Amino acid sequence: MDVLRLIHGYQFGTALALLFPTPYALATLVLFLWSLGPAIKRQVRTGFLVWLRLTWGLTLIPVVTGVILAVGGGKVPSAVNVGGGLTRYGLPYDPSRDWEHWMYSALCLISLYVIEVLVKGRLIRHQTGLRYLPVATLFLYGCAYMVGRVAVFPGSTPGT
Repeated sequence: MDVLRLIHGYQFGTALALLFPTPYALATLVLFLWSLGPAIKRQVRTGFLVWLRLTWGLTLIPVVTGVILAVGGGKVPSAVNVGGGLTRYGLPYDPSRDWEHWMYSALCLISLYVIEVLVKGRLIRHQTGLRYLPVATLFLYGCAYMVGRVAVFPGSTPGT
């Protein structure tokens, strides 16, 4: 279980962690920046599709390990009281953060599916869909960022 926690909970420890706390958030930020090209040129190239598949992989690794940890009784660190009303990060614990972590994770999966629909031209004309690609990838980045944030920081209801 410790190996799963290590894989699932990996975070960057640098000052840049404010922009992308996890490798997944970094991948989604790069995807957002890269999506500006297809939106402007109205054409998707192979490099963008490869990065999109890599992002899917970086999504599924924490999803699978998170589900395994949850089935084993694990909760997000910000929702666990390790003593004195604090988390392992020394912040007040907040049990409501556990469901928020699940919500943002689900929104990431839904966003990736929407991006696939926009790129493939299903349900919406391909050229029109590419116009909305930066919006979808920015939303994905925001959700990926919040997945890492709610895992560490307490919300507005700490200790309740």
